[in-house]
Amino acid sequence: MTIDCLVLGAGQEVGKSCVVVTINGKRIMFDCGMHMGHSDHQRYPDFSLISESGDFDNALSCIIITHFHLDHIGALPYFTEVCGYNGPIYMTYPTKALAPLMLEDYRRVLVDRRGEKEQFSSENIADCMKKVTAVDLKQTMLVDRDLQIRAYYAGHVLGAAMFYAKVGDAAMVYTGDYNMTADRHLGAAQIDRLQLDLVITESTYATTIRDSKYVREREFLEAIHKCVDSGGKVLIPAFALGRAQELCMLLDDYWERMNLKVPIYFSAGLTIQANMYYKVLINWASQKVKNLSATRNAFDFKNVHSFERSMINAPGPCVLFATPGMLSGGFSLEVFKQWAPCEQNLIVLPGYCLAETVGHKLMRAKPPARIDVDKSTQIDVRCQIHQLSFSPHTDSKGIMDLIRFLSPKNVILVHGEKPKMASLKERIESDLRIPCYYPANNESQRIETTHYIKAEASKSFLQSSLSPNFKFLKTISRADTGFVLNERAESCVQVCDDRVAEGAVIMQKDQHPKIVHQNELMDILEAENHKVQVAYCCPVCVPDEPKNVALSPGEDMHPVLDKCSLLHLLYTKLSNGFQDVTILNDGDRLQIQSFTVSPCLKEKCPHRIHVNPDSTSEAVNFCCTWSMEDEKLAWRVISSMKNLELKTR
Repeated sequence: MTIDCLVLGAGQEVGKSCVVVTINGKRIMFDCGMHMGHSDHQRYPDFSLISESGDFDNALSCIIITHFHLDHIGALPYFTEVCGYNGPIYMTYPTKALAPLMLEDYRRVLVDRRGEKEQFSSENIADCMKKVTAVDLKQTMLVDRDLQIRAYYAGHVLGAAMFYAKVGDAAMVYTGDYNMTADRHLGAAQIDRLQLDLVITESTYATTIRDSKYVREREFLEAIHKCVDSGGKVLIPAFALGRAQELCMLLDDYWERMNLKVPIYFSAGLTIQANMYYKVLINWASQKVKNLSATRNAFDFKNVHSFERSMINAPGPCVLFATPGMLSGGFSLEVFKQWAPCEQNLIVLPGYCLAETVGHKLMRAKPPARIDVDKSTQIDVRCQIHQLSFSPHTDSKGIMDLIRFLSPKNVILVHGEKPKMASLKERIESDLRIPCYYPANNESQRIETTHYIKAEASKSFLQSSLSPNFKFLKTISRADTGFVLNERAESCVQVCDDRVAEGAVIMQKDQHPKIVHQNELMDILEAENHKVQVAYCCPVCVPDEPKNVALSPGEDMHPVLDKCSLLHLLYTKLSNGFQDVTILNDGDRLQIQSFTVSPCLKEKCPHRIHVNPDSTSEAVNFCCTWSMEDEKLAWRVISSMKNLELKTR
């Protein structure tokens, strides 16, 4: 079986996220975004690749929206109300609450301010939201009899979620945008350890490892403080939901500590309304914010006020948060045109800016410079420009940490820049040894899935699985400086219990598989059990000592050592060298699993090959036997024995 992934957006680019995944006949659209850098046919995904006839209800099992940012939800009203999709749509409760605000603001900017043709109306947005089913975190939803989905906390913005989808044995996770590091108002992404065939992950910062957030916050605050101290105005283009609240919390706290009186403003309308939702949905915020809510709501900003358009050219310093981010249009671009020519002013770009947006052009500019705002307008930029990464996206380390934790069989990268995605792909494949792909827009990628077969298990096999499987790992705490009979070496015993059951899968007469214990196998097969034993007589060196004890007739061992002493000497030496196995000494022989060793009393042993090669010392011989399954262990022990010297003192 396979998972087929059709990338309609965010393939080797950032913008208009949309991936259609087919799992065992079920087809899911993950996100339905628009591209903020385009105003032509490239703005929306090419929905005709889902169904040429336009029968989207039968072509898709459901749509899943990960969060309310426009590059993930911006095309949804168009797809449902204009293209005619009427099937199931799933998103979290905060996303359902906040998405209409973002969509309406986007529609208003396009139509009322840019004068573009309306793609969808306010009524379309409302009708679209009526089709949405809200889900809670870790709530398993059955889309139909075969398809189940589940949401996990993603950080990033309020209500953002990663989504798990499973059909039969095939399972995958689509991350959407996420953050593996907690910030002031949101926690870090959290997900269960799952058995997955595929993870589709964003890769916005595929090669970036961020420095400490405290360093970035201090740099941000110092730049703003310096600007307003000199009488300048600060413009912070930010999306109304997410970074605006994060940075407002930071500034509000700093203003309190420094007792600053310079006004901080929100552009009126959307952000004020968004803050109301943030106060209501505080349970989706970070634990620190939730704990603080017992005394005060973290989103009740003492030093932040609403801003009217008439105040743009008012005298005096101020700090203004204006939407949208990236200076892609709207009020933030209008303010930028007024404030950019003044050298005292400061533009702070707190996150990622898409190619073709004014924010992206500004990041590459070195004032004084002229910036093309559109085809007919240029702006003389003389203000200061400060770029800081307050992005709510995870960095390269976070992506690697998530993939390492989930350990899927395959990875697909989306929502990133092609050269950086190529670099991350190489790292995933070399460090984690997981196949990784990064298809372009309108390309498909096929993934082979795992097929699980249910098998009956015998009682003996189940009992062996439940029974303890103790292993004793002995660590000698002091060096063995010499042999002293009847003195026990000081040691520390570590006990581990690895519940690993060994069995065999057989096909029964009714063609159903069954797992049986290895001890049952021969009886079931009605076969005779043959066991191969290997024997070897191994010489061990003993330095010459005064021979004042005569050999007993027929004995071939060192004259001053009896059988018990030899075994004890050998036991002590091997215990030091083999601390990862249990060595048993019953007085007659040593045993390590099936490997046994005992002093050889025969003058001519049929298993003895070598004679003593060292003329300065004598050798005593030990007969060793073992089963084939312990072949590697046996030769490891024998190799060690050949290099030993059994000293009596």
